[in-house]
Amino acid sequence: MAYTIKVNGKAQTVDVESDTPLLWVLRDTIGMVGTKFGCGAGLCGACTVHLDGVAVRSCQTPISRVGVKAVTTIEGIGETPIGASVQKAWIDHDVMQCGYCQAGQIMSATSLLKKTPRPTDDQIESAMTGNICRCACYTRIRTAIRQAAGMAPALVAAPSPQILVASAAASVPTKG
Repeated sequence: MAYTIKVNGKAQTVDVESDTPLLWVLRDTIGMVGTKFGCGAGLCGACTVHLDGVAVRSCQTPISRVGVKAVTTIEGIGETPIGASVQKAWIDHDVMQCGYCQAGQIMSATSLLKKTPRPTDDQIESAMTGNICRCACYTRIRTAIRQAAGMAPALVAAPSPQILVASAAASVPTKG
């Protein structure tokens, strides 16, 4: 069956079965692979996308339920002010380790900040519950969310590795 859905502001027509999960429509049919498959049961959060700004698990959302709701994926979230702020905070705090869950984490964090611009730590914890990070970057995730909300100062940019290596090389005593 043909469905026309709006993904990141662009109409996409797909011909899939009505029970096809949105995750597979995005990844396999449209070719947007930023949204990840994690558990397939809606428990890990790796597949999180927005439907009209609300975080949903795309592995559990059949295409037939999307209707006219706007789908926003990790590929499009940086086009919104909140999404761009969250992505910058993620980079500033070096949140990613393996990075696999981070698309879903960013999508959940952005949805939280849209609803609650200055969340408490308890609200952050509650909103992010169900987004599993196997690398256990939860403290950095919370700090990044607080920065994106304007509640924590941004980190000062670290010097580049080349500057650090040059500095270390310059401090090595010469023989002679």
